[in-house]
Amino acid sequence: MGPESAKSFPGQQLVRARPSADGERAERATQEIDYGRRGKGYIFGAFIPATGDAFTAPYGGRTIVNWVDFLERVDAWLPVEPERVYAIVDNLNVHRAVDVRLFVLTHPRWEFVFQPTYAAYLNLIEPWWKVLRSLALKGRRFETWAEIEAAVEHATTYWNAHKHPFVWGRRRRHQPRRKAGISRLPKVA
Repeated sequence: MGPESAKSFPGQQLVRARPSADGERAERATQEIDYGRRGKGYIFGAFIPATGDAFTAPYGGRTIVNWVDFLERVDAWLPVEPERVYAIVDNLNVHRAVDVRLFVLTHPRWEFVFQPTYAAYLNLIEPWWKVLRSLALKGRRFETWAEIEAAVEHATTYWNAHKHPFVWGRRRRHQPRRKAGISRLPKVA
């Protein structure tokens, strides 16, 4: 997830002005403009959709050294039992570097699956990033990068405490269940 910077992140709450006590019209609601960029960095993440386990780590930049360090930390975090680890990644040049290929040679259970260009929806971590942004950043103002790191760590800990298998696809909302034995006729135009 990234790049993220220390700034104000909008939330769901609307800012409304209160009418004055003497019955005059309320002034127009305004929100303080946040021009500052007070530090930035990247959040790297790993996610196991079958169990819902998540792992995040903040880094100052998106470099080859940071990516290989993150892969080492994920390898230590993962259980020993799976024979294969499939890492679905995008086509960033950092993911294809020589050091990453050396990592794959020294860790034979790892296999990288590169998603097609412009197909982020194939990567299961993308919808989870949306959940993490909502848990960690939404509606908050951060003064420093360290505050963002703490918020993401807290949100990841919260997610792992309440984890569940992550289902890929569109949620079905407000569809009543059909009674058994009754079918609908198709609509004919």
